[in-house]
Amino acid sequence: MDALVPYLQSAWNWATGSAFAFGLVLSILGVVAFISVWAMFAIWLERKASADFQVRLGPDRVGPFGLLQSLADGLKLAFKEDLVPRQSDQFLFMIAPAIAFCGAFAAFAAIPFAPGLQAVDINLGVFFIVAVTAIGVIGVLMAGWSSNNKWSLYGAMREAAQLVSYEIPSALALMIPVLVTGSFNLKEIVAFQCAPGSGDAASAGLIYLSPNGWLAFYSPWTFVAFIVYYVASLAECKRAPFDLPEAESELVSGFHTEYSGLRFSFFFLEEYGMMFVVSAVATLVFLGGWQPLPFLTLNFSGLIGGLFFAGVFLAKSLFLVWVQMWLRWTLPRLRVDQVMVMGYKYLIPISLVALLLMALYVHYGVRYVPGLV
Repeated sequence: MDALVPYLQSAWNWATGSAFAFGLVLSILGVVAFISVWAMFAIWLERKASADFQVRLGPDRVGPFGLLQSLADGLKLAFKEDLVPRQSDQFLFMIAPAIAFCGAFAAFAAIPFAPGLQAVDINLGVFFIVAVTAIGVIGVLMAGWSSNNKWSLYGAMREAAQLVSYEIPSALALMIPVLVTGSFNLKEIVAFQCAPGSGDAASAGLIYLSPNGWLAFYSPWTFVAFIVYYVASLAECKRAPFDLPEAESELVSGFHTEYSGLRFSFFFLEEYGMMFVVSAVATLVFLGGWQPLPFLTLNFSGLIGGLFFAGVFLAKSLFLVWVQMWLRWTLPRLRVDQVMVMGYKYLIPISLVALLLMALYVHYGVRYVPGLV
């Protein structure tokens, strides 16, 4: 019997490793499928939103209400010729779209869509997302420089300057909820917003009051942090009025001027993926995650509860994405100097003052929820 122990242990290790590998592959395929479907839907939504703002119909030919127009465009790009400029750095040119997409792709792994619905539960979730989303600028710089095109290089340098400027207020704004909750874990931040008050007789039921509420309404400084983060996220996503890296009226198409075919579509996947990521982070950190009301918490369980919470989370995130589209078709594009002034002279000082005041507020007037952090 003792001779069988090493074989049984080896079989158990193999089974455990295989189950882990299978779960990892399944998670990766799930994230890729979600990003692909989301990007097609978001492109259709933006076309419809712009059409509504401009009193047009928008896509209405392919599929019901034009829903399959993005799929048709994706197939067209997949079969178009993939051109590589002769004088370009061909290796960097070819891998740049994948590097740009990596940041948005990796961030999805740390986003909880509902209780128990998350690819990876990361204790430093906020820090992880801030770190990996900055990878995209490396791909943009590679694309602009390797194209051997001055318009592409201008767009890439604008993107680098813009990201460096607006990562600072964005990260400072996210530190305010972390300071309040005492945790970098996104699920714990949501739990802080939904935790029942002490002595709450209804805390064991399906519905109870949460004295903390959504962090956007927790104090004036958390509301300021929410606004600063959302504005800075527009610049990180290269969305109007901060779309200087792709300014069509100045730079043809910016850093992806020389791209065509499937590689060109990767930049759209990255942009719309980042739009969802920043909206999802704002929803989780400031807007209560999957809870539908600010000071009222629903405590459902099972499959129906999971689907309900996931639907609430997606609805909130989708609304914030729609606001990004609304701003794009409403506000004019800023100049480069105005973009820098907005970041360095306004958003960074405002976020620093809000962080300092929130630290004083937490130190002198707030107690953590017992047992949470």
